[in-house]
Amino acid sequence: MERQKRHTKKYSFRQPDLKELRNLTSYVLDPLGFKARYGKLLPLLTTQVDEGLMNTLAQFYDPLYHCFTFPDFQLLPTLEEYAHLVGIPILDQVPFSGLESIPTSQEIADMLHIDESLVRAHMTSKGGIQGLPSEFLIAQATVYGKAMSEDAFEAIFVLLIYGLVLFPNIDKFVDVNAIRIFSVLNPVPTLLGDAYVSLYLRNAKGGGAIVCCLPLLYKWFISHLPQTVAFKENKGCLRWSTRLMSLTNDDISWYDRAYDGVQIIDSCGEFSNVPLLGTCGGISYNSVLARRQLGFPLKDKPNNILLEGVFFQKGKDPQGLKARMVRAWRKIHKKGRSELGPKNCIALEPYTTWVRKRASEYLMPYNYLRPTPLVVAGPSTLPNQGVIDDPDDTWTSLLPQSSKFWKRRYDRLAKDKSDMEAAYEREIKRLRAAYLPASRASRDP
Repeated sequence: MERQKRHTKKYSFRQPDLKELRNLTSYVLDPLGFKARYGKLLPLLTTQVDEGLMNTLAQFYDPLYHCFTFPDFQLLPTLEEYAHLVGIPILDQVPFSGLESIPTSQEIADMLHIDESLVRAHMTSKGGIQGLPSEFLIAQATVYGKAMSEDAFEAIFVLLIYGLVLFPNIDKFVDVNAIRIFSVLNPVPTLLGDAYVSLYLRNAKGGGAIVCCLPLLYKWFISHLPQTVAFKENKGCLRWSTRLMSLTNDDISWYDRAYDGVQIIDSCGEFSNVPLLGTCGGISYNSVLARRQLGFPLKDKPNNILLEGVFFQKGKDPQGLKARMVRAWRKIHKKGRSELGPKNCIALEPYTTWVRKRASEYLMPYNYLRPTPLVVAGPSTLPNQGVIDDPDDTWTSLLPQSSKFWKRRYDRLAKDKSDMEAAYEREIKRLRAAYLPASRASRDP
C-alpha cells in the first residue's frame, strides 16, 4: 500500500544580484588578512545556490522541533557550524536584539572611514526603516579601492556584504539593522536566527519567500550530503526529492574534525534550549538534537522539556519573549567532553525509533523509496566521520561487528585518503608553478 504523503509547499528564495559585489573583490589587496579580520565572506559571493535543492530541503522542515526531519534522521544548522562556515567566532555577549540605539551619521562615518557629510546626505528611509542605498556604498568602495585605501575600502565592502548577503531585506539597500550588526561583528547568532525564523514563518503561512543568508544555509546543507561521485554526479538524473528520500543515516556526513575542541552552546538562561533573535523575530532551536553533528552520540529519545519550542514575530510579542531572550544570553550554558562524554557521533536505536515515529506522524513530503529498516539492538548509525576516542569505551561494544561492514568502511576511507593526498600534491604543484620563479620551481622536488 502506498504511504500517505504530506502536501508540499511552494517556497521561493531571495537571491540578490551580487555581480557588483563580486567586481569589488578585485580591490581586496590581502585576501588572507581580509579573512582573518572579517571571516570567510568572499566565498559567499561566489557560492552557486541550487534553488531546486533548497526548495526540496524546505519541504522537510519540521515546525514542531524546528529542524529538518527525514525518514530516519534529523538535521539542523547549529551556531557552531555556522560560525565555522562563515569563519567568525561567536562572542560571549548579547547578540543583536533590535533594541540597540540607531547609530548617528558621525558614528557610521567613523565606522566606514569616510566623511560624515556624505553619510548624512545619503541616509534615507525605505519600507519604514533607515539605511543607505547600495549604489552610494558601491561607488564609495570603488573610489577607495582604486585609491588603495585599504581600511575605508574594506569597511564599506564588508558593510555591503552584511546588508546585501548576510542580512538581505530591501533590494539595493543596506538597512540600519545590518549597520548595527556590522558595528559589533558578532553576526552568527543573528544569521542562524534569521534562518530559523524565516523557515518557521513560511511554513506556518504555507510557503512564500524565505529571506535569510541563502548561500550560508546552502553551504551548511551541502556539507552534510554524501560526497561520493555517484551522488554528486547523479548520472541517473534523479530529482532532488528522490535523492534526498533515498538517504539513510549511513549516507550523511555527520561530523567535521574542525569541531573537536568546540564547546557547544547547549542552552541560555532560563531556556532549556537555545533562544535565537533574528532581525524579524525570535525562535528557539534544540541543540540536543544536533549533538551527533558536533561529535557526540544520540542515545535516547530527548526529554520533551529540552524540546520546548518558542517563537515570536517582530511586532507581535505578547509574552515578552524578546526581553527574556536578551536576558538569557547574559548566561550562556556550554557543554563539552566533560559533560557529554567521549567523541563518538553515533545514534542508538531508541533515538532512531523516536525519529522514525515522528516522521511517520508528520508524514514525508515525497514517496518513501527505501524498505523500512529492521530494528536492531545497538546503534543504527556509524557516520563516515565517526570518531572513537578510546578503544575500551563502552560504546565500542555496541558497534556493528560485520566484517563486510568494516571492510567497506576501510576501503572508502582508504580511497578518500588517497584522493585527498593526490589533490594536495596537485595543488602544491599548481601553486609553485603560479607563484614561484621558473628557475626555483624547477629546483624544488
